[in-house]
Amino acid sequence: MDINFNAEKNKEFFNMKINEYDETHQVFMNTKNELTNNLPSNVKNILDLGAGTGLELIELFKKYPQVNVVAIDISDKMLEKLKERDFGYKVKTICGNFFTIDFGRNYDAVISTSALHHFLKEDKLILYKKIYESLKEGGVFLNSDKIVNTNQEEIDAINYYNEFIQVKPHIDTPLSIEHEIEILEKANFKNISASNVETSNYRLFKAYKK
Repeated sequence: MDINFNAEKNKEFFNMKINEYDETHQVFMNTKNELTNNLPSNVKNILDLGAGTGLELIELFKKYPQVNVVAIDISDKMLEKLKERDFGYKVKTICGNFFTIDFGRNYDAVISTSALHHFLKEDKLILYKKIYESLKEGGVFLNSDKIVNTNQEEIDAINYYNEFIQVKPHIDTPLSIEHEIEILEKANFKNISASNVETSNYRLFKAYKK
């Protein structure tokens, strides 16, 4: 993947979707809230990757009002809307490409929802290693994201991506549970689990830096 080309295409796509994003993603709110439900009780510093308009942070700030959050997204329009929320002043926002910007260090948790299924396996490995390095010892990576149920579905999605990525701005490439866990293991994560969430084609992946 040309990460710069893909990032610019995704930025254009999500900036165009700003007025319908929240309505579209309301159906995923219980799935997003599972991130908060699985955070350690002593969490203080969180990195949110693909934060969008901050829907997953609504429940988070209700439960952990004093938490420090850094939110990264490719869409400046999404982050502008996040800043308009009543907790927006508490969030440090960074607009940029996951693969090229500095995440920082020593987070208790890195969270993400509905964001990382846009990347191919080899790129996810690069990203997951970067996430691992950004966590403190004992930190947790929580990723609530789209999956496929068979290897053939995964192959079909990747083939479609390879055929149309130059002409379509936004193509999903979800992986099987087995392959998601395999990449997390290669990135050196431990105690990896995949649990069901309300949406059948989503799973909550939990992985620790130990």
